[in-house]
Amino acid sequence: MSTFTLHDRNSAPDAAKPLLEGSQKSFGMIPGLHAVMAEAPGLLEGYQVLHSLFLNSSFNADEKTVVWQAINVEHDCHYCVPAHTGIAKSMKVSDEISNALRDETPLPTAKLEALRDFTLAMVRQRGELEEKQLQDFYDAGYTQQNVLDVILGLSQKVMSNYTNHAAKTPVDKAFKPFAWEKK
Repeated sequence: MSTFTLHDRNSAPDAAKPLLEGSQKSFGMIPGLHAVMAEAPGLLEGYQVLHSLFLNSSFNADEKTVVWQAINVEHDCHYCVPAHTGIAKSMKVSDEISNALRDETPLPTAKLEALRDFTLAMVRQRGELEEKQLQDFYDAGYTQQNVLDVILGLSQKVMSNYTNHAAKTPVDKAFKPFAWEKK
């Protein structure tokens, strides 16, 4: 059970109130993650900025989902895996891709699998990649910008995954149908 405050626009620190209003407008609700992050307005603002930047990155919807969910699953995030399953549905990402990411089974294309492999290498090796790993990523059709956009997505996910671990953020009602546990 979380001992962290789940803020709303009334209880949040003043600096977080407009950020929560933005969350409400964007999502039609204040996600639990944002409610927790509001305690530290800089964290919430940084997360929202990184989220916006990653949405506008070089990746398409399927690729964004691969980066997000590969990291969420690797970090065993009880909140972000269901949340990003719902987000993937809203982005019209196929259930085949979502299920493969959630279940850690093969993705439908070699290019998406290369993206998951590269993302996981970035996480597990803390960015200390070998030249062959970079070359394999490029050979799969990705670019240096894609390398850097994986780092952008990873930065966003560290903020959310670690917050959810520390706060034990309850999964929002909207995402409960996508509940997940690591196999």
